Amino acid sequence: MRHGKKINHLGRKSAHRKAMLANMACSLIEHKRINTTVAKAKALKQFVEPLITKAKTENNQTAEKGMHNRRIVFSNLRNKHAITELFGTVAEKVGDRPGGYTRIIKLGSRLGDNADMAMIELVDFNELYNAGEPKKKSTRRSRRGGGKKAEAPAPAPAAAETQTDDSEE
Repeated sequence: MRHGKKINHLGRKSAHRKAMLANMACSLIEHKRINTTVAKAKALKQFVEPLITKAKTENNQTAEKGMHNRRIVFSNLRNKHAITELFGTVAEKVGDRPGGYTRIIKLGSRLGDNADMAMIELVDFNELYNAGEPKKKSTRRSRRGGGKKAEAPAPAPAAAETQTDDSEE
């Protein structure tokens, strides 16, 4: 019976498991998708999604709280480049998503030992699945008194008026 066993130990000691999950999370953040076994992918999903949430909420908080989130994530990942990527492009891309930042796609079994393989990826970085969704419309900012743009097309309407005057007579 597996009563009360929340963590899949993956056949490793705790230090080895934490280091492996940290390395896999860094690879996932840097490459946006990785291939691994199904059990490791499920463990990685539980490991990386709270970190992405902390990175996402860093932009909406004060400087002290944001630095605190960055330090907490760094204590788990231990890779400066992955932290920069996570708090930069990944947090910006998943900013409006309420959760579910990763997707696990089962690939079949591995040739050597028949282990179930899966691809885990960041959801917002897959262009194939997101092709049908409408892209965000960027708001157009207009300035008042853009004189140069208004002066350039002015001769064209004058020529059009002369053509319409000829057609009316």
